[in-house]
Amino acid sequence: MGEFRSKFLEVYSLLKSELLHDSAFEFTDDSRQWVDRMLDYNVPGGKLNRGLSVIDSYKLLKQGEELSDDEVFLASALGWCIEWLQAYFLVLDDIMDNSVTRRGQPCWFRVPKVGMVAINDGIMLRNHVLRIIKNHFREKPYYVDLLDLFNEVEFQTASGQMIDLITTLEGEKDLSKYSLPLHHRIVQYKTGYYSFYLPVACALLMAGENLDNHNDVKNILIDMGIYFQVQIGTDIEDFKCSWLVVKALELGDEQQKTLLHENYGKADEDCVAKVKDLYKALNLEGVFAEYESKSYEKLIKAIEVHPSDAVQAVLKSFLAKIYKRQK
Repeated sequence: MGEFRSKFLEVYSLLKSELLHDSAFEFTDDSRQWVDRMLDYNVPGGKLNRGLSVIDSYKLLKQGEELSDDEVFLASALGWCIEWLQAYFLVLDDIMDNSVTRRGQPCWFRVPKVGMVAINDGIMLRNHVLRIIKNHFREKPYYVDLLDLFNEVEFQTASGQMIDLITTLEGEKDLSKYSLPLHHRIVQYKTGYYSFYLPVACALLMAGENLDNHNDVKNILIDMGIYFQVQIGTDIEDFKCSWLVVKALELGDEQQKTLLHENYGKADEDCVAKVKDLYKALNLEGVFAEYESKSYEKLIKAIEVHPSDAVQAVLKSFLAKIYKRQK
């Protein structure tokens, strides 16, 4: 993806400039500066994997054909739409979770003078996606499909966030509700659609494909999202329904389950340490490694029955990226 990275970053500057001079709104100097700083702080800061995946996938769909400058630009613009969408989710997510840092810097709402203005900034970020799509895709035959796609994925992500939030409600900490299907559902909707399916769906639309014909592709990508979103972060303190806690509840004896019930979801370091020790005692790393290799084989089989070599190449490149991330 290195070959496109610098071009991709150039497109960010251009899209930002267009948004700061959008004729639908009369900017003051102050408001223009605010949006400028807000975008730089929240949009380009991550690894940009989702955005770059659009160009990567489109190139694979074109089966090695040289991409025109216009194609690279349009694929980049859609890639940035995904990064903008993600920024919108994260800015609001951090407020809901009362988080302190994001990507190694204070969360946007924690920046002096920002505070709850960040809620409106989130709404602005979401609207920017539509402005970018309108500015560059209005004349394309797939314009309406693109809008439908972004709207549907946003709905799915917000719904996934809702299940995650209501599962972890304070005062209702009930581990018995946690199960593998619930974990799958949260991951599928909260991250799977926008992180895995959306970049490939954008590339398919640009390549003139009808998404209704690619449900199998969607299913494989969502499965990837589920298998590879097993993260060990502050899940223990935050009482998240993670793969690890679900497995521990499944494999532990009564005494171990009691220990989980008593210590999971507490910010206290001793409690977190006890949960981590339990994970070690149950050899969850080994269990996960086995789960991962089985998932990998299952995904490869599913990909290899796909009739199109180009689509297979896209799915395999995704799988290679994620599988490598785990190692």
